[in-house]
Amino acid sequence: MDTGEIEAIIFYRRQKSHAVLKEVDNLIKDAHWNLAIQRLYYAAYYMASALLIKNNILTQTHNGVVGQIGLHFVITGKLSREDGRLYSRLLQNRITGDYNDFFDFTEEDVLSLLSPTKTLIENLENLLNE
Repeated sequence: MDTGEIEAIIFYRRQKSHAVLKEVDNLIKDAHWNLAIQRLYYAAYYMASALLIKNNILTQTHNGVVGQIGLHFVITGKLSREDGRLYSRLLQNRITGDYNDFFDFTEEDVLSLLSPTKTLIENLENLLNE
């Protein structure tokens, strides 16, 4: 990819992160807890993957994004351990909500993750802006 293509992907994923985060508010209003959990993860994923692309770090899987964020940003102290754990937890919650039978997230689950996820996305975006 050339520089223009990379910048376009980064711009798109940043915008997508913010758009998906706005979707969460509507899902909360409608009490769609599993979907809200899923969208919280994807809002973080889009920003995290944009940050990796900006730094020429390629991944093939969602677990790969978690691992590379940990390796290049948490271990180096650019992101806190709490941010790293939250991002990993968001992925695990998304998997649980998507694939586990007879399991549903609650309002409390979603609301407890909303503010920390917004902070994580802000922290990822701050690194993206450096």
